[in-house]
Amino acid sequence: MTLPIITAEIDAHLDWRGLLAAFERAHARPPAELDDTFLYRGDDTLLSRAAWIDGMGALVKTATIFPRNAQKGLAAVNGGVALYSDSDGTLQALLDFHLVTKWKTAGDSLFAASMLARPDSRKITIAGAGTVARSMLEAYRALFPKAQFTVWARNFESAAQFARDVAGVQPEADLQRAVEGADIICTATMSREPLIQGAWLRPGQHLDLIGAFRPDMREVDDTALLRAALFVDNRRTVLDHIGEMKDPLARGVITRDDIRADFYDIASGSFTRPDAEAITICKNGGGAHLDLMTARYIFDVWQGVQG
Repeated sequence: MTLPIITAEIDAHLDWRGLLAAFERAHARPPAELDDTFLYRGDDTLLSRAAWIDGMGALVKTATIFPRNAQKGLAAVNGGVALYSDSDGTLQALLDFHLVTKWKTAGDSLFAASMLARPDSRKITIAGAGTVARSMLEAYRALFPKAQFTVWARNFESAAQFARDVAGVQPEADLQRAVEGADIICTATMSREPLIQGAWLRPGQHLDLIGAFRPDMREVDDTALLRAALFVDNRRTVLDHIGEMKDPLARGVITRDDIRADFYDIASGSFTRPDAEAITICKNGGGAHLDLMTARYIFDVWQGVQG
């Protein structure tokens, strides 16, 4: 049998709500076995993530992150995804890296927002105007179809181009104004220093933090963390690895007990907004277990399409 190679052509058959349902089912299974390795060369990163979930199989995803690729007209993040059978360990499929990353990254944040953001949220600000930002707009529209979107970028022209490319988006040059006017704030940058100031936040907002993936990266300041109810997608992949939480934990700004829940706590009812006025923050770490859940969802849809 020819090894399936699943390309981006399957994208049109995928559904955000279907992915969220798959995430919920998968998090009811035993916790994933996980291992991450990070190799660095200056600003460049080689990240390999492996996951094994009993009953779902195993996955290895390798990513190369080269921030300067944008200057060459190339994607900053590239890589490959291998999905393995749970029953016999054979290689079941190779999946398009960018397809899996799009649906995993945006789905991860959308899953958190479905439980933490106020259902009446109507104004969404996205900090960042790259590939992830565009995926987040598509994802958020699945749950908040009446929302108005504002996009901010360090280079205003990038935000303006985003708005020209996508209907219903307003570019904004002032990040503080964009944050203060939003019900949901999504950060999809590669910032090393905090961009979002806690003093800008108001009751009832939800912050979806995506961009930071290294120990030396952050997108919100200490004040934001101290004002908010804190959540992560997975304690194991975030707290000791990503600067957004690792740095303030190391300095004693917050403690591990301040992290209220991760996705494996959904069944207990603790992954939820404390009250309507609370500020909520969820840090998206995007571990390999979520890649596995996403790849398995994509593979199942692909099989259905194949008949």
